[in-house]
Amino acid sequence: MNIIKYPLSTEKGIRLMESENKLLFVVDRKANKPEIKAAIEKMFNVKITNVNTLIDPSGKKRAYVTFSEETPAIDVATKLGMM
Repeated sequence: MNIIKYPLSTEKGIRLMESENKLLFVVDRKANKPEIKAAIEKMFNVKITNVNTLIDPSGKKRAYVTFSEETPAIDVATKLGMM
C-alpha cells in the first residue's frame, strides 16, 4: 500500500508551513495516523510531533503533519520541489 500519495500546495498549506511548521499531504484513505507518521519519517528522515487527518468533501484524505522544531517544514517542502 502506498500511504503517501502527494503533497498539497495550497495557500492555506503555505501559511501553515510558515506559521505552524506543518505540511499537508494527500494520503491513502485506509492509512491511520501512526502509519502516516512512520511513512513520512522514513521517507524524509525527519522527526514528526503530530499528525491530524481530515477527509475532504471530494473524498480524499488529507494529513496535516507537524514537524519537530529541529526540522523546519520549509526544508522538506524544498526537497519536494514545492518551494
